[in-house]
Amino acid sequence: MGYRILADMTVLLHVLFVLFVVAGGLLAFRWRAIVWWHLPAALWAALIEFTGWICPLTPLENWLLTRSGQPTYDSDFIQHYMIPVLYPASLTRTVQIILGSAVLAVNSLIYIFLWRGIRAGRSDVAPPRMTRPKR
Repeated sequence: MGYRILADMTVLLHVLFVLFVVAGGLLAFRWRAIVWWHLPAALWAALIEFTGWICPLTPLENWLLTRSGQPTYDSDFIQHYMIPVLYPASLTRTVQIILGSAVLAVNSLIYIFLWRGIRAGRSDVAPPRMTRPKR
C-alpha cells in the first residue's frame, strides 16, 4: 500500500513538473526568483525530449509500482500518460522534437516579453520597487 501511494505521488510530481516546464515562465511575472528554478527545469525537459532520454522519475515510478505489485509501463511518462490524452498516435521522435521545441519556443517568448518589460521599466512586468518607510 505504501509503495502504491509513493508511485501515485511520483506521478503527481511528474505532472506538476511538466506543467511547471510548460507554464512556469508565467510565474516569473509575479515572482522573479522562480526564473532560477524554471530555466533549468525547462532546459532539462527540452534535453530529455530532444535526446529521447527517459526522465529519472519514470524508472522511479516503475520501481515503486513493481514494489506495490502493480503493473508497470515500458514507455516514458509523456507517452504513457500525456500522449494518449493529447494525441491519438503513439509517441514518435518527431513528436518528441516538436514537444521539446514547443517548450523552448513558448518559454523563450515569455522570457523575451518579461525581459523587455523589465528593461523598459514597465510597472506591469517590472518588479515592485522597494522604498523606505517614511518616518
